[in-house]
Amino acid sequence: MALLFYHLPFLPFLFLFLHFIASLSSPTQNLNDTHSFSFPLTSLRISPDVKVQTLSSSLVAGASKHGTRRLARPNSGSYNYKTTFKYSMALIVTLPIGTPPQTQQMVLDTGSQLSWIQCHKKLAKKPPPTASFDPSLSSSFSVLPCNHPLCKPRIPDFTLPTSCDQNRLCHYSYFYADGTLAEGNLVREKITFSRSQSTPPLILGCATDSSEDKGILGMNLGRFSFASQSKISKFSYCVPTRRTKPGVSATGSFYLGQNPNSHGFQYINLLAFPQSRTMPNMDPLAYTLPMLGIKMGAKKLAIPMHVFRPDAGGSGQTMIDSGSEFTYLVDEAYNKVREEVVRLVGPRLKKGYVYGGVADMCFDGNPVQIGRLIGDMVLEFEKGVEIRVPKGRVLADVGGGVHCLGIGRSNMLGIASNIIGNFHQQNLWVEFDLANRRVGFGKADCSRAAV
Repeated sequence: MALLFYHLPFLPFLFLFLHFIASLSSPTQNLNDTHSFSFPLTSLRISPDVKVQTLSSSLVAGASKHGTRRLARPNSGSYNYKTTFKYSMALIVTLPIGTPPQTQQMVLDTGSQLSWIQCHKKLAKKPPPTASFDPSLSSSFSVLPCNHPLCKPRIPDFTLPTSCDQNRLCHYSYFYADGTLAEGNLVREKITFSRSQSTPPLILGCATDSSEDKGILGMNLGRFSFASQSKISKFSYCVPTRRTKPGVSATGSFYLGQNPNSHGFQYINLLAFPQSRTMPNMDPLAYTLPMLGIKMGAKKLAIPMHVFRPDAGGSGQTMIDSGSEFTYLVDEAYNKVREEVVRLVGPRLKKGYVYGGVADMCFDGNPVQIGRLIGDMVLEFEKGVEIRVPKGRVLADVGGGVHCLGIGRSNMLGIASNIIGNFHQQNLWVEFDLANRRVGFGKADCSRAAV
């Protein structure tokens, strides 16, 4: 069974989306076609009454060739917005979709494939969300009919088979990790940055039934991800540090295409796997990293390297995922981390407390003092590349005066993989170089207005 989901189903701070099952080949891209845009990336505390205020929008055109419609490469650009938030963390990018464009909020998710938006549904008893997309207002919108090749039961890119609805349109369904269902029609629509800049028509989900008020920007290696369909050669983001001050939102940056900061990045190659191998516990479209180990303070934990590598069945895969907030480890790695935490600050652990059913390294005490005792945490990769989490940010505020290490047991999610979430990507450029099948990291102050 392939890895179906990565977002924690019982924590209110995570978006609860499933990975799409995909056993087809990686996306086919023309890697000579590169497009470049930049947008601020905002970390939000999610609540049903999140309000969004669009402040400004600008793009500077350049030159890029792609068929009859072209995505221009801007020399610089920004798309700024500000939000208020109440609770939890998610990485939200605002994109202009349709012709003329309608601003849509989407969760930036490197762990899933299909991008989807909230579509306008005219129901007398239940008005649509104010931020939903209205297809009737876009001249570039079209739906996929039932006879489209994608609308076939044998296509394995969706958690449930596509089908024909009563209007002979291609209907898709998939589950949130908490068991609720999201569904709608498969459509084609452009992302229109300006009058002279737009993507080709992309296959998207047009959700008419969903418990969430935001869509998803799927960015994995699947053929229907936004990254694949728009033929970008790379993308990158900079996750800002979390802020706990009420009414203050943190803003980072998101680039499609070239990043002017990339000269300082350190790169590691993605792990590749033969298509012929059958690995039921593995997500073949995830960004799989060659992780070597974990250090806490100055101590290298005694975790065998094979724990971080997929075995014959795919268990042990280590992936990086912007859509998951916490980091999750398989038991053998998690237990070693916990042993060291107990050795360092055992008496301060909150006894009998397991946050969300997955994280039991939590504390009631002063997080600054506890962080100093734990020290820096380092995730080690090949070529000397590392993700260093300073002692001042090793603990996550989960509410009620409780702080947790930000690491959970992946087996409690029903998966056998290691997942590096966005909590451990703060103040770090993360670049996904699709052309060269590698991931780059660069230290940064992601909370600065311009990075």
